[in-house]
Amino acid sequence: MTSYSIDYENKLNPAQLEAVTFDSGPLLVIAGAGSGKTRTLTYRVARLVEDGVFPGSILLLTFTRKSAHEMLHRAAELLDARCNGVAGGTFHSFAHLMLRRHGFRVGIDPNFSIIDRGDAENLIGLIRKEAASESRRRALPRKQTLANIFSRAVNKVLSIEDVLHSDYPHFIPFLDIIIDLHRTYQQRKMEHNFLDYDDLLIYFHSLLRDDPETREKIASTYRYVMVDEYQDTNLLQAEIITLIANADRNVMVVGDDAQSIYAFRGAQFQNIMRFPDVFPGTRIIRLEENYRSAQPVLEFTNLIIARARDRYEKNLFSRRTRGPQPQLVCASGENAQSLFVVERLKALHDRGIPYDQMAVLFRSGFHSFDLEIELNRHDIAFVKVGGFKFVESAHIKDLLAHIKVLANPRDRISWYRILLLIDKI
Repeated sequence: MTSYSIDYENKLNPAQLEAVTFDSGPLLVIAGAGSGKTRTLTYRVARLVEDGVFPGSILLLTFTRKSAHEMLHRAAELLDARCNGVAGGTFHSFAHLMLRRHGFRVGIDPNFSIIDRGDAENLIGLIRKEAASESRRRALPRKQTLANIFSRAVNKVLSIEDVLHSDYPHFIPFLDIIIDLHRTYQQRKMEHNFLDYDDLLIYFHSLLRDDPETREKIASTYRYVMVDEYQDTNLLQAEIITLIANADRNVMVVGDDAQSIYAFRGAQFQNIMRFPDVFPGTRIIRLEENYRSAQPVLEFTNLIIARARDRYEKNLFSRRTRGPQPQLVCASGENAQSLFVVERLKALHDRGIPYDQMAVLFRSGFHSFDLEIELNRHDIAFVKVGGFKFVESAHIKDLLAHIKVLANPRDRISWYRILLLIDKI
């Protein structure tokens, strides 16, 4: 009998413990909001290592690299440094690593350069400029829109024509030229040894699908696969998991069908609904105890979730039985909503609560514009969190352009950026 250094029974609730100690085979963990899914994944990593599983054979795929790093760091703190040997990252970072090692099997030069979204848009802009006269270009989608169209086709596994019909019908008259622009974009990337973020998934999927020898090598290396936020995977990502995990079928996916919000990026919550069909014999475990909210909020949440047509049955509950009732406020317009929020902030402040202990959440940063005006008008100081990422700042991208051309002299986009800098001097 194995002696464990971690007291799993007293550290986890019954559902979490069942997921953490699950032996082998496909496992679907439906993790309600605030139910400790990160804790469950962290302890699962530690448990596998304690059970003698080689850390390098465990693969943890998460929505962000930061999440993977945090989980593995916590697992190492729980157990020991062996957990640092677990492979963790995003689908894109894992695909990147595999293509560096095996990409030549599908015709990829291992010295490829990765272009980010801004560089991809610039390349599309160059192609757009070359392909049409100035008068014709005015009617075409902008480079940002073209990039969205191309990316959506990849992430939804649709043709350019299908994407235009479903999401951009006003551009259907330009279908032929948009298809030509896409074809040229693909050719230019190959000429300059570029891969964009979508290409990482495309070529990795092709590698797994079309090269059984390499697929077997990767699948035999990563014998235990765990995936976080599975409801936000797209079709390509789900198929990648199926191809990797079909040998041992030791795949654990964690997610919540009620929290899928990335359909606009190609995410398909149907992936989590179909998982038991893709992997027959799947064990389903529900994490329903909530550690963030009081029961009145959860009762309101359960009522909303119950209205979903396609869902996994679950009933969120909390040991915090008392708390304020949630309020649903219907404002007559955006400004009325802003004024209501301002009045609530002022009322809380009059009760002695400092403004820096209050927060207003938004779906997107631009939704705060009207409220910002009202806060200034009422002399309420505030800090807005959000904006450009560090590596997307112009001066940082200028520096990276110089480094990129040293690594890949064929990097036309970086040369173009450098030449624009010289032109400004």
